Amino acid sequence: MTNVLDQLRTMTTVVADTGEVAAVKTYQPVDCTTNPSLVLKALTDPASEALVVKEIEAGKAAGLNAEQVTEVLTVAMGAELAALVPGRVSTEVDACLSFDTKASVARARAIVAEYDKRGVGKDKILIKLASTWEGIRAAEILQNEGIDCNLTLLFSMAQAVACADAKSFLISPFVGRITDWYKKAEGRDHYAPDEDPGVKSVRAIYDYYKSNGIKTVVMGASFRSSDQIKALAGCDNLTIAPSLLDEMGNDPSELKRVLSPENAGGVAAISMDEAKFRWEMNADAMATEKLAEGIRNFDADHQKLIKVIAARM
Repeated sequence: MTNVLDQLRTMTTVVADTGEVAAVKTYQPVDCTTNPSLVLKALTDPASEALVVKEIEAGKAAGLNAEQVTEVLTVAMGAELAALVPGRVSTEVDACLSFDTKASVARARAIVAEYDKRGVGKDKILIKLASTWEGIRAAEILQNEGIDCNLTLLFSMAQAVACADAKSFLISPFVGRITDWYKKAEGRDHYAPDEDPGVKSVRAIYDYYKSNGIKTVVMGASFRSSDQIKALAGCDNLTIAPSLLDEMGNDPSELKRVLSPENAGGVAAISMDEAKFRWEMNADAMATEKLAEGIRNFDADHQKLIKVIAARM
């Protein structure tokens, strides 16, 4: 019998939740994803050292400051990863722009232009934006320009509905972070997979999308265990950290498909406007807190990355 990872690949597109070249070469995912936290980790990857040195020296020669070099380096790493995967590389718009639609669109266009200079077309990348109302509006503009977007930090059905209405290419509901919040709120240390709030959230979004013919790709993210992944087998995409890819690659058990379009439960369409979106987010303490926390943490890692580059310059 094949291992769990091989079985999962027959029903789900497996994405590597890493920016490390060595990990991508090892696990050979279809797509890979980046954010400031992952780029920070990639800076310690020996396989990326030559690229980092090259981009820092080029930036210094061009008179760029540390923040500008950081922006270019993120794309340079993405371009290297794009050459290794048959699919796409997600590249994140700065978290500090999450509540500024105009600035997010401008930054996304700059990312696309930088990739183009490196010979990577927009068909190979996804622009990653936080699922704020402003981020979703930016995605709507970019999608209309033919720039596909990945809406991240997604914790609620309200966000999922708004992203679908904006015709986002892909969404990344964060399984593990939802579970973390409920564990703390309910004083729990474990959930069975079918009771796991993070798993249940993605299942509900998947059923809603498939019931309503929504083309947006559902990509479960932020996993804490292989059990959470197994409980979402059949989801469009799953982005998985190397440690869990390794665990599943060594697991010989049988994997049963859980999600499929044919079994979606006929969920009625939901109407969503800005007022309803903001109210539903306000009413959902978990989604509000985890979205805000995620934006703060991504920005903190972005600032840390700039400082690391500044020190190396």
